[in-house]
This record gives sequence, C-alpha cells and structure tokens, in this order.
Amino acid sequence: MAGAMKAGKEPRNFVHQNAILCETIMKEQRHQKLYRDYSVNPFKKIHVITGKPNSKHDAAELQEGEEDSHFLKVIKRASQEPVKKYIYPQTEAQEIGWITKPLIDTDRSDRRLHFYRQNTAITKYMDAAWRIKEQTENMN
Repeated sequence: MAGAMKAGKEPRNFVHQNAILCETIMKEQRHQKLYRDYSVNPFKKIHVITGKPNSKHDAAELQEGEEDSHFLKVIKRASQEPVKKYIYPQTEAQEIGWITKPLIDTDRSDRRLHFYRQNTAITKYMDAAWRIKEQTENMN
C-alpha cells in the first residue's frame, strides 16, 4: 500500500519549493518591525565594573560627570510603589489596599465603630497567672 502511494506521487519540484520559501520570507519581512529602542532593565541589579587601572578613557569619563537623565528617570519610576506609578490597579491583587484613605472621618470615641479591649475578672486572673508562670520558668 505504501508503494502504491509513492508511485502516484509526483517527485519534488525544488523550483516550486524555493518559490514558496521566497514568498514566505517576503511576507514575514513585510510585517516585521525591528525594535531598536534598547534601554536599561530597571528591575535588574546593575553591577558596575571598574575600568582598567591606567586607562585614560575611564579617567576622562569620571571627570566629565555626565548623567543620563532617561536612565535616572527609569530607575526612579521602577522603585516607586504601584499607587504612584499607575492611576488604577493593574492586577486583581493590587485592588486590595489600593485606596488607603479612610472612607469616612470617624471619631475614636464613637462606640458603634470602635470596640476597646475590656478586662473582666477572669481575664485579669489569667493574665496574672501567666505572668507568674513565665517568671518562675525564667528563674529556673
């Protein structure tokens, strides 16, 4: 059965295959856009490597003291917290705690919203018992 399929198939035509390959490459090049704006990755640690000991080129750079303003801006933005970088949260996890300003101005003496710790006779007794127990363990 395999021999019958090979007999009915035409031999490869290298001219047609080359034409198909050329057409595919031209389509790719038509839609391809080269990225040429390379910059520093702000999330990667920068390792500064010292220059050669007797190099005049490195000494001249140090005297000029040029600073790249774009580089400084990128590093500063990367170190900011997300609330200062973005207007809205970018992920579901950022939605928790995004708005830290209290929704209402509350009075701390309002007992409807603020429940203070209250000690009863039992809690006072247990507090004293735990304190004595810790003191005796520390003495040993």
